[in-house]
Amino acid sequence: MKEENYHDEQNKNNILKLRKVLDTLPPFCRDFFRGIEPYTSTRTRLAYAYDIRLFFEFLHETNSYCKKREITELPLSVLDMVQRTDIEEYLDYMSLYQKDGKDITNEERGKARKLAALRSFYNYYFQSERIQKNTAALVPLPKRHEKEIIRLEPNEVAILLDQVEDGTKLTKKELEYHKKTKLRDVALLTLLLGTGIRVSECVGLDINDVDFDNGGIKIRRKGGYEAIVYFGDEVETALLDYLEQREHIIPAEGHENALFLSLQNRRMAVRSVENLVKKYASRVTTLKKITPHKLRSTYGTELYKETGDIYLVADVLGHKDVNTTRKHYAALEEQRRKQAANAFHLREHSGRHSEHPDS
Repeated sequence: MKEENYHDEQNKNNILKLRKVLDTLPPFCRDFFRGIEPYTSTRTRLAYAYDIRLFFEFLHETNSYCKKREITELPLSVLDMVQRTDIEEYLDYMSLYQKDGKDITNEERGKARKLAALRSFYNYYFQSERIQKNTAALVPLPKRHEKEIIRLEPNEVAILLDQVEDGTKLTKKELEYHKKTKLRDVALLTLLLGTGIRVSECVGLDINDVDFDNGGIKIRRKGGYEAIVYFGDEVETALLDYLEQREHIIPAEGHENALFLSLQNRRMAVRSVENLVKKYASRVTTLKKITPHKLRSTYGTELYKETGDIYLVADVLGHKDVNTTRKHYAALEEQRRKQAANAFHLREHSGRHSEHPDS
C-alpha cells in the first residue's frame, strides 16, 4: 500500500474534526468557515472552531436569551445582541474554567488567540453587511507580557549532543532503548538545533525531502507552503549515519516514506519528539524547561548573534512577519545597539584629547 501523504492525512483529519464541531454550532457559522477557507489552513480553521464553540457555550450558560435555545438554534441576529461586556466577561471566564471535570486556564496569550478568533468571526459578517455591529473589534487585545527567551547556551548544546551519543545519565531501562534509537535521536536533535525547523515540520519529513547534493530539506511551513531549509556538515553527517541504519528497518504499512520512525516503525509523532527532548535536556539543565521550540529559539539566537540580520533569521525560521522575529529577539537587538555605541570612535584616543604638538 502506497503511503498516503502525511500532510494530506493531517488535513483530512482536521476537516473531519471541523465538520463534527460545526454540527454543534449555529448553522450560520458554516458561511464563515467557507469564507476563510481560501487563505487559512485546516489547522487554523479547526482552532477557530474550537474557540468559537467555547464562546457559544459561555453565552448559553450566562446569557438569558441564549439560555432559552439550543446552541444549534441560535440565529445570526444573536451577534448583534451580544454586548462588549459579554465578550469581556467571556475572556475573564477563560482565565479559569472547568471542562470534563478538569480545570483549564488561559493566560494573556490564550485569551488573545480566542479574541482574535472572535474578531475574525465578527468581521466576516460585518464586512458582508449581515450584522449591524462589529462588537468584537471594540474589545482590546489582552496585554501580553513578553517572557525572556529560554534557550541553551553553546556549551549546553555540546553537552546535550554528547549525552545523546553516549547515553550518560540515562537509567538502565532508558539505555536499553538508547541502543536502538541513538543514531535516530542524534540525527533528529542535530537537525532541530542545526536548522531551527518546527517539530511539526520535522516529523512531517519524508526520506525524499532530504537533498544531500544541495544540503537542504524540503519542509511544509505553517499555512501549507513549501520551503527549502539548508543544513551544515554536522547535520549532514548525523542524517547519513541514521539513514544507513534506517535502510535496514522495515517500516509499518503506510509509513514507508517517513524519515524519522518510532520504535513501532511508524512515523514519529510530535508528542514523541517532545518527550525525547525532555528526556535528554532534563539531564543537561534542571533550571530551564527545554522543549523542541526552545531548540528553535537556540538556533535563532545563535544565527542572529552570528549575522546580526533579523530579516535572515525571520526568513530561515519561517516567520511571515519580521516583527514577530524582532519581538522575540528584542533583547539581543538592544544588546547589539549598545555594542554599536562603542564601535565607532570619534577621536583616536579615548579620554581627554592630546594637546597640540606645537604648544
